[in-house]
Amino acid sequence: MPIIETKNLYKTYKDEMSEVHAVDDVNISISEGEFTAIVGPSGSGKTTLLNLIGGLDTPTSGNLYIDGQDISLLKPKEMVDFRLHNIGFVFQSFNLIPVLSAKENVAFVMELQGRKKSERDERAQELLESVGLGDRANSRPSKLSGGQQQRVAVARALASKPKFILADEPTANLDSKSAENLLDMMEKLNEKENITFVFSTHDPRIMAKARRIITLEDGKIINDIVK
Repeated sequence: MPIIETKNLYKTYKDEMSEVHAVDDVNISISEGEFTAIVGPSGSGKTTLLNLIGGLDTPTSGNLYIDGQDISLLKPKEMVDFRLHNIGFVFQSFNLIPVLSAKENVAFVMELQGRKKSERDERAQELLESVGLGDRANSRPSKLSGGQQQRVAVARALASKPKFILADEPTANLDSKSAENLLDMMEKLNEKENITFVFSTHDPRIMAKARRIITLEDGKIINDIVK
C-alpha cells in the first residue's frame, strides 16, 4: 500500500473574474522509503500540493490517502491530531521557537503528543545526536547557524515518529556548504532508517540527490521520473 496517494486531486482558487487550478487533476503514489522531489517553476503548484499532502490545506475535490486513510474526509480538529502523529514538517524558515533550547524545540512536539518528560528528553537528545548537534542541545536558535537551525528542525520533524517528512524548500535560506551538509544528513536518514522524504524545491542539489522527480506546471504533472 502506498504511504501517500492522491486521486484526481484539485485545488481551485476562484475570484469574480476567473478560477485558477493550483493543483489540477494530480494522481501520484509514493511508497515508504522514497526520496522524492516535487519541482517546477514558481506558481506551478508544488507548494500547494505539499500543503495538501500535509493536511495544511484542503482539496477542492479528489481524494488524498495517507497510509490508506482518506484525510480529505477529516474534520479540522481530527486533521490537527492526524498531522501531529503522522506527518513531519521542515520549512525553509526553520520555524523554531526562539525562547526554547534546541532540545526543548525537538521535545515540544512530543509534549503536544502527551509523552512523558523522561521519554521526551531521551528521544530529543538521541535525535540531536543523530543530526550531529548533541553538543548544542542547550543552545537557543539565536546561537545556532542557519544550517544548525535547519538540522534542529529535521530532528523536530522526526520526533513524532511520523510516517513521512515533507520539506518545503529546506535549503532556501542556507549557504551552499550548509545546504550540502543538510542534504547529506537527510540522505543518510533515508538510506539507513528508511525515512520517507518528499521535497518541494527549486534547488538543483536536491534534484540531484532525489531518486524520483515529479515535475509540475500550471498545477499538472508533466513528468514523473524515477532514476
